[in-house]
Amino acid sequence: MNGYLTESNFMMVEEGFTTRDLLENLLVELCQASDHQAFFVADLGDIVKKHLCFLKALPRVKPYFQVKSNGTEGVIRLLAELGTGFACTNKAEIARVQSIGVPPEKIFYSSPCKQVAHIKYAATHGVQLMTFDNEVELSKVARSHPHAKMLLGIAADSSPPAHLSMSFGTTLQSCRRLLETAKEQAVEVVGISFHLGSRGLEAQAFTQAVAAAQLAFEMGTELGYRMHLLDIGGGFPGTEDTRARFEEIAAVINSALDLYFPDGCGVEIIATPGRYYVTSAFTFAASITAREEVPTEQPSSDGRWDGGDGGMGMAPPTHSMEPPMCQIPPEPSPCSPPEEEPCPEHPLHSSSLQGPPGLAEDRIADGLELPELQAGDWLVFENMGAYTTTTSSLPGECPQPQVTYAMSRLAWKTIQLFQGKPPQTEDDRENICAPLSCGWEMAETLCVTPVFTPASII
Repeated sequence: MNGYLTESNFMMVEEGFTTRDLLENLLVELCQASDHQAFFVADLGDIVKKHLCFLKALPRVKPYFQVKSNGTEGVIRLLAELGTGFACTNKAEIARVQSIGVPPEKIFYSSPCKQVAHIKYAATHGVQLMTFDNEVELSKVARSHPHAKMLLGIAADSSPPAHLSMSFGTTLQSCRRLLETAKEQAVEVVGISFHLGSRGLEAQAFTQAVAAAQLAFEMGTELGYRMHLLDIGGGFPGTEDTRARFEEIAAVINSALDLYFPDGCGVEIIATPGRYYVTSAFTFAASITAREEVPTEQPSSDGRWDGGDGGMGMAPPTHSMEPPMCQIPPEPSPCSPPEEEPCPEHPLHSSSLQGPPGLAEDRIADGLELPELQAGDWLVFENMGAYTTTTSSLPGECPQPQVTYAMSRLAWKTIQLFQGKPPQTEDDRENICAPLSCGWEMAETLCVTPVFTPASII
Protein backbone atom coordinates (compact mmCIF):
# COMPACT_ATOMS: atom_id res chain seq x y z
CA MET A 1 0.00 0.00 0.00
CA ASN A 2 1.13 3.56 -0.69
CA GLY A 3 -0.05 4.82 2.69
CA TYR A 4 -2.33 7.62 1.51
CA LEU A 5 -5.51 5.83 2.62
CA THR A 6 -6.03 3.73 5.75
CA GLU A 7 -9.07 2.09 7.33
CA SER A 8 -9.34 5.06 9.69
CA ASN A 9 -10.30 7.26 6.72
CA PHE A 10 -13.61 5.49 6.00
CA MET A 11 -16.28 3.15 7.36
CA MET A 12 -15.95 -0.46 6.30
CA VAL A 13 -19.24 -1.74 4.88
CA GLU A 14 -19.65 -5.47 5.37
CA GLU A 15 -21.39 -7.85 2.98
CA GLY A 16 -25.14 -7.39 2.96
CA PHE A 17 -24.94 -3.80 4.26
CA THR A 18 -25.20 -0.98 1.74
CA THR A 19 -24.53 2.73 1.75
CA ARG A 20 -28.32 3.19 1.73
CA ASP A 21 -28.43 1.42 5.10
CA LEU A 22 -25.65 3.70 6.32
CA LEU A 23 -27.49 6.80 5.13
CA GLU A 24 -30.71 5.78 6.89
CA ASN A 25 -28.81 5.00 10.10
CA LEU A 26 -27.28 8.46 9.98
CA LEU A 27 -30.72 9.98 9.50
CA VAL A 28 -32.02 8.16 12.59
CA GLU A 29 -29.09 9.44 14.63
CA LEU A 30 -29.63 13.00 13.42
CA CYS A 31 -33.34 12.88 14.16
CA GLN A 32 -32.72 11.57 17.67
CA ALA A 33 -30.20 14.34 18.26
CA SER A 34 -32.47 16.99 16.68
CA ASP A 35 -29.64 17.76 14.28
CA HIS A 36 -30.81 18.49 10.75
CA GLN A 37 -27.48 19.41 9.19
CA ALA A 38 -27.17 18.34 5.56
CA PHE A 39 -24.58 15.67 4.79
CA PHE A 40 -23.05 13.48 2.07
CA VAL A 41 -22.47 9.73 2.02
CA ALA A 42 -19.63 8.76 -0.33
CA ASP A 43 -19.24 5.21 -1.61
CA LEU A 44 -15.49 4.97 -2.23
CA GLY A 45 -15.94 1.50 -3.71
CA ASP A 46 -17.78 3.12 -6.61
CA ILE A 47 -14.65 5.19 -7.34
CA VAL A 48 -12.45 2.09 -7.17
CA LYS A 49 -14.71 0.41 -9.70
CA LYS A 50 -14.57 3.45 -11.98
CA HIS A 51 -10.78 3.51 -11.82
CA LEU A 52 -10.32 -0.15 -12.69
CA CYS A 53 -12.80 0.13 -15.54
CA PHE A 54 -10.89 3.20 -16.81
CA LEU A 55 -7.66 1.19 -16.85
CA LYS A 56 -9.37 -1.64 -18.68
CA ALA A 57 -11.11 0.55 -21.28
CA LEU A 58 -8.17 2.93 -21.89
CA PRO A 59 -5.01 0.91 -21.21
CA ARG A 60 -2.71 3.51 -22.80
CA VAL A 61 -4.14 6.52 -20.95
CA LYS A 62 -3.02 7.63 -17.48
CA PRO A 63 -5.74 9.51 -15.56
CA TYR A 64 -5.02 12.81 -13.81
CA PHE A 65 -8.05 13.48 -11.61
CA GLN A 66 -9.54 16.97 -12.00
CA VAL A 67 -9.41 18.19 -8.39
CA LYS A 68 -11.83 21.07 -8.99
CA SER A 69 -14.65 18.54 -9.52
CA ASN A 70 -14.31 17.18 -5.98
CA GLY A 71 -11.45 18.10 -3.66
CA THR A 72 -12.67 16.28 -0.54
CA GLU A 73 -9.94 14.56 1.44
CA GLY A 74 -11.35 11.03 1.15
CA VAL A 75 -11.48 11.24 -2.64
CA ILE A 76 -7.95 12.66 -2.92
CA ARG A 77 -6.53 10.03 -0.56
CA LEU A 78 -8.25 7.17 -2.40
CA LEU A 79 -7.14 8.27 -5.86
CA ALA A 80 -3.58 8.87 -4.61
CA GLU A 81 -3.63 5.33 -3.24
CA LEU A 82 -4.81 4.07 -6.62
CA GLY A 83 -1.88 5.81 -8.29
CA THR A 84 -3.63 8.48 -10.35
CA GLY A 85 -2.14 11.87 -11.09
CA PHE A 86 -3.93 15.12 -10.20
CA ALA A 87 -4.92 18.03 -12.44
CA CYS A 88 -5.00 21.22 -10.35
CA THR A 89 -6.25 24.65 -11.42
CA ASN A 90 -4.81 26.85 -8.65
CA LYS A 91 -2.46 27.10 -5.68
CA ALA A 92 -5.05 25.85 -3.18
CA GLU A 93 -5.64 22.62 -5.10
CA ILE A 94 -1.90 22.01 -5.46
CA ALA A 95 -1.44 22.57 -1.73
CA ARG A 96 -4.31 20.26 -0.85
CA VAL A 97 -2.94 17.42 -2.96
CA GLN A 98 0.62 17.86 -1.71
CA SER A 99 -0.58 18.05 1.92
CA ILE A 100 -1.18 14.29 1.90
CA GLY A 101 2.19 13.58 0.34
CA VAL A 102 1.51 13.40 -3.41
CA PRO A 103 4.84 14.06 -5.21
CA PRO A 104 5.04 17.05 -7.59
CA GLU A 105 5.70 14.85 -10.64
CA LYS A 106 2.13 13.53 -10.29
CA ILE A 107 0.61 17.02 -10.44
CA PHE A 108 -0.46 18.80 -13.63
CA TYR A 109 -1.14 22.54 -13.26
CA SER A 110 -3.85 22.37 -15.89
CA SER A 111 -5.36 25.87 -15.81
CA PRO A 112 -4.83 27.76 -19.09
CA CYS A 113 -4.98 31.08 -17.19
CA LYS A 114 -2.72 31.21 -14.13
CA GLN A 115 -1.92 33.91 -11.58
CA VAL A 116 1.77 34.77 -11.39
CA ALA A 117 1.80 34.12 -7.64
CA HIS A 118 0.38 30.66 -8.25
CA ILE A 119 2.98 29.94 -10.94
CA LYS A 120 5.73 30.90 -8.50
CA TYR A 121 4.14 28.68 -5.85
CA ALA A 122 4.16 25.76 -8.27
CA ALA A 123 7.81 26.46 -9.08
CA THR A 124 8.91 26.48 -5.43
CA HIS A 125 6.98 23.26 -4.77
CA GLY A 126 8.40 21.32 -7.70
CA VAL A 127 5.29 21.25 -9.94
CA GLN A 128 6.57 21.52 -13.51
CA LEU A 129 3.86 20.31 -15.89
CA MET A 130 1.66 23.19 -17.09
CA THR A 131 -0.29 24.34 -20.12
CA PHE A 132 -0.49 27.54 -22.20
CA ASP A 133 -2.38 28.71 -25.28
CA ASN A 134 -1.27 32.33 -25.81
CA GLU A 135 1.79 34.58 -25.63
CA VAL A 136 0.73 36.33 -22.42
CA GLU A 137 0.52 33.05 -20.54
CA LEU A 138 3.81 31.95 -22.06
CA SER A 139 5.56 35.12 -20.91
CA LYS A 140 4.26 34.73 -17.34
CA VAL A 141 5.67 31.22 -17.14
CA ALA A 142 8.98 32.21 -18.77
CA ARG A 143 9.52 34.89 -16.09
CA SER A 144 8.24 32.94 -13.08
CA HIS A 145 9.04 29.27 -13.67
CA PRO A 146 12.21 28.59 -15.71
CA HIS A 147 11.96 24.82 -15.18
CA ALA A 148 8.36 24.44 -16.36
CA LYS A 149 7.44 21.75 -18.87
CA MET A 150 4.65 23.10 -21.03
CA LEU A 151 1.81 21.62 -23.02
CA LEU A 152 0.44 23.77 -25.84
CA GLY A 153 -3.34 23.87 -25.58
CA ILE A 154 -5.10 23.68 -28.93
CA ALA A 155 -8.70 24.09 -30.01
CA ALA A 156 -9.98 21.01 -31.81
CA ASP A 157 -11.70 22.96 -34.58
CA SER A 158 -12.49 26.47 -35.75
CA SER A 159 -16.17 26.47 -34.75
CA PRO A 160 -17.04 29.30 -32.33
CA PRO A 161 -17.48 28.27 -28.67
CA ALA A 162 -20.93 28.27 -27.10
CA HIS A 163 -19.63 30.47 -24.26
CA LEU A 164 -16.69 32.83 -24.09
CA SER A 165 -15.47 31.06 -20.94
CA MET A 166 -15.02 27.91 -23.00
CA SER A 167 -12.81 29.51 -25.67
CA PHE A 168 -9.52 28.06 -24.45
CA GLY A 169 -7.00 26.59 -26.86
CA THR A 170 -5.19 28.18 -29.77
CA THR A 171 -5.97 27.49 -33.40
CA LEU A 172 -3.83 25.11 -35.40
CA GLN A 173 -2.76 28.06 -37.58
CA SER A 174 -1.27 29.81 -34.52
CA CYS A 175 0.63 26.81 -33.17
CA ARG A 176 3.91 27.41 -35.01
CA ARG A 177 4.05 31.08 -33.96
CA LEU A 178 3.51 30.17 -30.30
CA LEU A 179 6.06 27.35 -30.48
CA GLU A 180 8.60 29.73 -32.01
CA THR A 181 7.90 32.29 -29.27
CA ALA A 182 8.40 29.61 -26.63
CA LYS A 183 11.74 28.78 -28.26
CA GLU A 184 12.82 32.42 -28.13
CA GLN A 185 11.95 32.61 -24.43
CA ALA A 186 13.70 29.30 -23.62
CA VAL A 187 10.49 27.63 -22.46
CA GLU A 188 10.44 23.83 -22.79
CA VAL A 189 7.40 22.49 -24.64
CA VAL A 190 6.88 18.75 -24.18
CA GLY A 191 3.51 18.12 -25.79
CA ILE A 192 -0.02 19.10 -26.74
CA SER A 193 -3.26 19.41 -24.77
CA PHE A 194 -6.91 19.68 -25.77
CA HIS A 195 -10.21 19.44 -23.97
CA LEU A 196 -13.49 18.84 -25.76
CA GLY A 197 -15.85 18.68 -22.77
CA SER A 198 -19.22 17.28 -23.76
CA ARG A 199 -18.19 17.33 -27.43
CA GLY A 200 -15.86 14.46 -26.56
CA LEU A 201 -18.93 12.25 -26.80
CA GLU A 202 -18.86 12.75 -30.56
CA ALA A 203 -16.56 10.37 -32.41
CA GLN A 204 -15.83 12.80 -35.23
CA ALA A 205 -14.93 15.64 -32.85
CA PHE A 206 -12.47 13.53 -30.90
CA THR A 207 -10.82 12.06 -33.99
CA GLN A 208 -10.46 15.58 -35.42
CA ALA A 209 -8.84 16.78 -32.17
CA VAL A 210 -6.30 13.94 -32.13
CA ALA A 211 -5.47 14.58 -35.79
CA ALA A 212 -4.87 18.26 -35.02
CA ALA A 213 -2.68 17.30 -32.06
CA GLN A 214 -0.57 15.09 -34.33
CA LEU A 215 0.03 18.02 -36.69
CA ALA A 216 1.01 20.23 -33.76
CA PHE A 217 3.40 17.51 -32.58
CA GLU A 218 5.11 17.59 -35.97
CA MET A 219 5.52 21.38 -35.74
CA GLY A 220 7.12 21.09 -32.33
CA THR A 221 9.46 18.32 -33.46
CA GLU A 222 10.56 20.39 -36.46
CA LEU A 223 11.50 23.23 -34.09
CA GLY A 224 13.65 20.92 -32.00
CA TYR A 225 11.32 20.15 -29.10
CA ARG A 226 11.19 16.67 -27.60
CA MET A 227 7.42 16.20 -27.91
CA HIS A 228 6.34 13.20 -25.86
CA LEU A 229 3.12 13.97 -23.96
CA LEU A 230 -0.50 14.27 -25.15
CA ASP A 231 -3.34 15.38 -22.85
CA ILE A 232 -6.77 14.40 -24.22
CA GLY A 233 -8.75 16.24 -21.51
CA GLY A 234 -11.88 15.01 -19.77
CA GLY A 235 -15.61 15.19 -20.35
CA PHE A 236 -16.27 11.51 -19.66
CA PRO A 237 -19.77 10.76 -18.29
CA GLY A 238 -20.15 10.08 -14.59
CA THR A 239 -23.34 8.03 -14.81
CA GLU A 240 -24.64 5.27 -17.05
CA ASP A 241 -27.75 7.11 -18.27
CA THR A 242 -25.91 9.25 -20.83
CA ARG A 243 -26.23 9.49 -24.58
CA ALA A 244 -22.95 7.64 -25.02
CA ARG A 245 -21.58 5.14 -22.52
CA PHE A 246 -18.01 5.41 -21.29
CA GLU A 247 -17.02 2.16 -23.00
CA GLU A 248 -18.30 3.49 -26.34
CA ILE A 249 -16.33 6.72 -25.90
CA ALA A 250 -13.23 4.73 -24.95
CA ALA A 251 -13.52 2.70 -28.17
CA VAL A 252 -13.50 5.94 -30.20
CA ILE A 253 -10.49 7.25 -28.24
CA ASN A 254 -8.52 4.04 -28.73
CA SER A 255 -9.19 4.03 -32.47
CA ALA A 256 -8.06 7.63 -32.87
CA LEU A 257 -4.92 7.10 -30.77
CA ASP A 258 -4.01 3.95 -32.69
CA LEU A 259 -4.33 5.88 -35.96
CA TYR A 260 -2.40 9.06 -35.09
CA PHE A 261 -0.28 8.05 -32.06
CA PRO A 262 0.24 4.28 -32.42
CA ASP A 263 1.58 2.22 -29.55
CA GLY A 264 5.36 2.38 -29.50
CA CYS A 265 5.62 5.91 -30.95
CA GLY A 266 7.10 7.23 -27.72
CA VAL A 267 4.16 9.47 -26.78
CA GLU A 268 2.63 9.20 -23.30
CA ILE A 269 -1.14 9.78 -23.15
CA ILE A 270 -2.88 11.37 -20.17
CA ALA A 271 -6.47 12.46 -19.51
CA THR A 272 -8.09 14.70 -16.89
CA PRO A 273 -11.39 13.05 -15.88
CA GLY A 274 -13.37 14.64 -13.07
CA ARG A 275 -17.08 13.90 -12.92
CA TYR A 276 -16.44 10.41 -14.36
CA TYR A 277 -14.85 9.33 -11.08
CA VAL A 278 -17.06 10.95 -8.47
CA THR A 279 -20.57 11.73 -9.73
CA SER A 280 -22.29 8.45 -8.85
CA ALA A 281 -20.27 7.89 -5.66
CA PHE A 282 -21.89 10.68 -3.62
CA THR A 283 -25.41 10.86 -2.20
CA PHE A 284 -26.66 14.04 -0.55
CA ALA A 285 -29.30 14.40 2.18
CA ALA A 286 -30.84 17.70 3.25
CA SER A 287 -33.75 18.45 5.56
CA ILE A 288 -36.66 20.79 5.09
CA THR A 289 -36.29 23.67 7.55
CA ALA A 290 -39.03 26.01 6.36
CA ARG A 291 -42.07 25.99 4.13
CA GLU A 292 -43.96 28.79 2.39
CA GLU A 293 -47.13 28.37 0.39
CA VAL A 294 -47.75 30.63 -2.58
CA PRO A 295 -51.33 31.57 -3.52
CA THR A 296 -52.76 29.26 -6.16
CA GLU A 297 -53.40 32.15 -8.55
CA GLN A 298 -49.64 32.19 -9.09
CA PRO A 299 -49.31 29.13 -11.31
CA SER A 300 -45.52 29.00 -11.29
CA SER A 301 -45.25 27.36 -7.87
CA ASP A 302 -47.50 25.91 -5.17
CA GLY A 303 -44.87 25.85 -2.47
CA ARG A 304 -41.32 26.62 -1.58
CA TRP A 305 -39.03 24.71 0.74
CA ASP A 306 -35.63 25.38 2.20
CA GLY A 307 -32.98 22.89 1.14
CA GLY A 308 -31.33 22.25 4.52
CA ASP A 309 -28.77 23.99 6.69
CA GLY A 310 -25.58 24.67 4.82
CA GLY A 311 -26.11 22.03 2.22
CA MET A 312 -27.85 23.43 -0.78
CA GLY A 313 -26.06 26.72 -1.37
CA MET A 314 -23.62 25.02 -3.75
CA ALA A 315 -23.19 25.34 -7.48
CA PRO A 316 -25.76 22.96 -8.97
CA PRO A 317 -24.50 20.03 -11.09
CA THR A 318 -25.71 19.59 -14.66
CA HIS A 319 -26.76 16.00 -14.41
CA SER A 320 -30.37 14.70 -14.01
CA MET A 321 -31.70 12.95 -10.92
CA GLU A 322 -33.94 9.99 -10.28
CA PRO A 323 -37.73 10.52 -10.35
CA PRO A 324 -39.18 11.61 -7.00
CA MET A 325 -40.36 8.85 -4.68
CA CYS A 326 -42.27 9.25 -1.45
CA GLN A 327 -41.47 7.36 1.73
CA ILE A 328 -44.15 7.06 4.42
CA PRO A 329 -42.66 6.63 7.91
CA PRO A 330 -44.37 4.14 10.25
CA GLU A 331 -46.13 5.40 13.35
CA PRO A 332 -45.32 6.63 15.88
CA SER A 333 -41.66 7.59 15.14
CA PRO A 334 -41.29 9.91 12.11
CA CYS A 335 -37.51 9.31 12.09
CA SER A 336 -37.54 5.54 11.60
CA PRO A 337 -36.00 4.37 8.31
CA PRO A 338 -39.05 3.87 6.07
CA GLU A 339 -39.61 1.53 3.20
CA GLU A 340 -39.40 3.30 -0.15
CA GLU A 341 -42.52 3.03 -2.24
CA PRO A 342 -44.42 5.15 -4.72
CA CYS A 343 -47.25 7.03 -3.09
CA PRO A 344 -49.87 7.99 -5.67
CA GLU A 345 -52.34 8.80 -2.86
CA HIS A 346 -50.23 11.84 -2.01
CA PRO A 347 -50.86 14.51 -4.66
CA LEU A 348 -47.88 16.25 -6.20
CA HIS A 349 -47.48 20.01 -6.25
CA SER A 350 -45.36 22.29 -8.40
CA SER A 351 -42.63 23.30 -5.95
CA SER A 352 -39.40 25.24 -5.59
CA LEU A 353 -36.33 24.43 -3.53
CA GLN A 354 -34.17 27.07 -1.92
CA GLY A 355 -30.95 26.94 0.04
CA PRO A 356 -29.98 28.97 3.10
CA PRO A 357 -31.50 32.46 2.92
CA GLY A 358 -29.33 35.43 2.15
CA LEU A 359 -27.08 33.72 -0.38
CA ALA A 360 -26.98 34.84 -4.00
CA GLU A 361 -27.30 31.23 -5.15
CA ASP A 362 -30.10 30.30 -2.72
CA ARG A 363 -32.57 29.48 -5.52
CA ILE A 364 -31.92 25.85 -6.43
CA ALA A 365 -34.76 24.58 -8.60
CA ASP A 366 -38.26 25.56 -9.69
CA GLY A 367 -41.16 23.57 -11.09
CA LEU A 368 -40.45 20.32 -9.23
CA GLU A 369 -43.38 17.96 -8.79
CA LEU A 370 -43.20 17.01 -5.10
CA PRO A 371 -45.69 15.85 -2.46
CA GLU A 372 -46.62 18.27 0.32
CA LEU A 373 -43.51 18.42 2.50
CA GLN A 374 -43.18 19.39 6.13
CA ALA A 375 -40.30 20.81 8.19
CA GLY A 376 -38.13 17.91 9.26
CA ASP A 377 -38.62 15.85 6.12
CA TRP A 378 -35.43 14.77 4.39
CA LEU A 379 -34.68 14.90 0.67
CA VAL A 380 -32.15 12.46 -0.73
CA PHE A 381 -30.29 13.31 -3.96
CA GLU A 382 -28.21 10.78 -5.86
CA ASN A 383 -25.32 11.37 -8.31
CA MET A 384 -24.09 14.38 -6.34
CA GLY A 385 -20.32 13.88 -6.41
CA ALA A 386 -19.23 16.39 -9.05
CA TYR A 387 -18.94 20.15 -8.46
CA THR A 388 -21.06 20.06 -5.29
CA THR A 389 -18.40 20.42 -2.59
CA THR A 390 -15.73 22.92 -1.62
CA THR A 391 -12.67 22.29 0.51
CA SER A 392 -13.40 25.01 3.07
CA SER A 393 -15.88 27.67 4.11
CA LEU A 394 -15.15 31.38 4.18
CA PRO A 395 -15.93 33.41 7.32
CA GLY A 396 -19.64 34.08 7.57
CA GLU A 397 -20.60 31.28 5.19
CA CYS A 398 -22.62 28.23 6.13
CA PRO A 399 -20.44 25.27 7.11
CA GLN A 400 -19.85 22.66 4.45
CA PRO A 401 -21.89 19.46 4.79
CA GLN A 402 -20.05 16.61 6.46
CA VAL A 403 -18.96 13.72 4.23
CA THR A 404 -19.17 10.16 5.56
CA TYR A 405 -16.94 7.84 3.52
CA ALA A 406 -17.76 4.14 3.16
CA MET A 407 -16.20 1.24 1.29
CA SER A 408 -16.98 -2.44 0.94
CA ARG A 409 -14.42 -4.92 2.22
CA LEU A 410 -14.08 -6.29 -1.32
CA ALA A 411 -13.11 -2.85 -2.63
CA TRP A 412 -10.55 -2.44 0.15
CA LYS A 413 -9.02 -5.83 -0.63
CA THR A 414 -8.92 -4.88 -4.30
CA ILE A 415 -6.91 -1.74 -3.49
CA GLN A 416 -4.52 -3.83 -1.43
CA LEU A 417 -4.08 -6.30 -4.28
CA PHE A 418 -3.71 -3.97 -7.25
CA GLN A 419 -2.77 -0.52 -5.85
CA GLY A 420 -4.22 1.12 -8.96
CA LYS A 421 -2.73 -1.38 -11.43
CA PRO A 422 -5.04 -3.24 -13.84
CA PRO A 423 -5.82 -6.88 -12.99
CA GLN A 424 -3.39 -9.34 -14.51
CA THR A 425 -5.87 -11.55 -16.39
CA GLU A 426 -9.01 -10.87 -18.39
CA ASP A 427 -11.06 -12.99 -15.97
CA ASP A 428 -9.80 -10.95 -13.03
CA ARG A 429 -10.70 -7.73 -14.83
CA GLU A 430 -14.25 -8.88 -15.49
CA ASN A 431 -14.71 -10.03 -11.88
CA ILE A 432 -13.25 -6.91 -10.32
CA CYS A 433 -15.16 -4.43 -12.46
CA ALA A 434 -18.57 -5.68 -11.30
CA PRO A 435 -19.29 -5.78 -7.55
CA LEU A 436 -17.06 -3.21 -5.82
CA SER A 437 -19.68 -0.55 -5.19
CA CYS A 438 -21.66 -0.95 -1.99
CA GLY A 439 -24.38 1.33 -3.33
CA TRP A 440 -27.99 0.32 -3.77
CA GLU A 441 -29.86 -0.29 -7.00
CA MET A 442 -31.46 2.86 -8.40
CA ALA A 443 -34.90 3.28 -9.88
CA GLU A 444 -35.46 3.66 -13.62
CA THR A 445 -34.54 7.15 -14.76
CA LEU A 446 -36.82 9.38 -16.76
CA CYS A 447 -35.79 10.48 -20.23
CA VAL A 448 -35.77 14.07 -19.02
CA THR A 449 -35.75 14.92 -15.32
CA PRO A 450 -35.44 18.36 -13.72
CA VAL A 451 -32.14 19.28 -12.11
CA PHE A 452 -32.12 18.60 -8.35
CA THR A 453 -35.16 16.39 -8.30
CA PRO A 454 -34.72 14.29 -5.15
CA ALA A 455 -34.38 10.53 -5.54
CA SER A 456 -36.40 9.94 -2.39
CA ILE A 457 -38.15 11.72 0.44
CA ILE A 458 -37.86 10.54 4.03
